Amino acid sequence: MTLTKNKYYFEALDNYPYSLPECLEALNYALSYDPEDADSLCLMGRIYSEMLSDYEKAKLYFEEAMQCDVTNLNVPQYYISCLIDNEDYQEAEKLIDYSLKIKGIDKATLWFYRSLLSEKRGSFVNALKFLDESAKYCFTEYSLNVVKDRKKFIKSKMPKKKKMKKEKETK
Repeated sequence: MTLTKNKYYFEALDNYPYSLPECLEALNYALSYDPEDADSLCLMGRIYSEMLSDYEKAKLYFEEAMQCDVTNLNVPQYYISCLIDNEDYQEAEKLIDYSLKIKGIDKATLWFYRSLLSEKRGSFVNALKFLDESAKYCFTEYSLNVVKDRKKFIKSKMPKKKKMKKEKETK
């Protein structure tokens, strides 16, 4: 039964996001074989979050996935993204703190999301600090370049010190 469930899960994953009807069909088969499979529930949550922007429904799937397997390495990153998109910042922060304790999880991504959370809250200095933490856990050139590009972007959004001094002098 596990092999059949895995077959349908991988088929769903292979079709995501390019062929959603085929993805959903395979995913429903996978969930019919094992309704508590955290990876399948996570993928269903991603469909609702990333494709349909139905964050509340997505959160239900992610919560169920977390209850079924609290040590799953895939669920937290997608759940955190959903929470940030839905502006559930406190929940996202708690989940990040919890997820950082999971052995083997991608800490670079979690710190990246922590930075994004700070940026959305308007704290650019903290966002840069968290990106520095993210960079410590980058083990590929690509992920490090993503972090560096994000740092440049955040710095471009920060008010310039000279500009602020001139504005104060004119007032």
